[in-house]
Amino acid sequence: MSKFSMDSFSLKGKVALVTGASYGIGFAIATAYAAAGASIVFNDIKQELVDKGLEAYKEAGIQAHGYVCDVTDEAAVQAMVAQIETDVGGVDILVNNAGIIKRIPMLEMTAEQFRQVVDVDLNAPFIVSKAVIPGMIKKGHGKIINICSMMSELGRETVSAYAAAKGGLKMLTRNICSEYGEANIQCNGIGPGYIATPQTAPLRERQADGSRHPFDQFIVSKTPAGRWGETEDLMGPAVFLASDASDFVNGHILYVDGGILAYIGKQP
Repeated sequence: MSKFSMDSFSLKGKVALVTGASYGIGFAIATAYAAAGASIVFNDIKQELVDKGLEAYKEAGIQAHGYVCDVTDEAAVQAMVAQIETDVGGVDILVNNAGIIKRIPMLEMTAEQFRQVVDVDLNAPFIVSKAVIPGMIKKGHGKIINICSMMSELGRETVSAYAAAKGGLKMLTRNICSEYGEANIQCNGIGPGYIATPQTAPLRERQADGSRHPFDQFIVSKTPAGRWGETEDLMGPAVFLASDASDFVNGHILYVDGGILAYIGKQP
């Protein structure tokens, strides 16, 4: 008789920390975790962003806990994680979602700009993971989910720093799995495809003649699903990777991209 039940997908009683989750993909993942029963904790770099996030969670009927913290500052992150443990409980689920992108051609990008992207997109997930892993070892379980990207696999013009960081994040994911799998910690990644968010809205606006924006056309033609992703498309995969249902899934990157990475594209 199988021991499987839908309770395997429940996050009841779990504490989930989603970095940079005042809005966008992080907010969507956190709301899914709340619906699955988790207590939600998030951070952002400025008080005004945390306040906006708290307001958005409240509107969604979620009692979230927000902290101001720069995820590239190791001492600040250690202090935040200790504070979360006091206020809410030890972190069971970490989603390294905070990230930045600078779209600058490589020859025009300064080394300082390159370092800044790598600092937020790669060093910070190392710093935050390092802060929560001891508590997870003590509890005997833990889930770390890194928000990777299709740029963990592909290159594109103007995103040298972002692609380098996200490629590194894929390998950090595999390495956390390698080092801490024995402690019953699963570390996986989610690689979103092109997601329809307020930031990408201008790229999806119809042109004056009613035709699609050229970039919109390009993305839709490259996606077997024939559409942009919605933040809702990330919710199920994120809940799965945070739940007991994925206890033997480790070091894996789950690309939620409508099939882009599987597809060579239509012949012109």
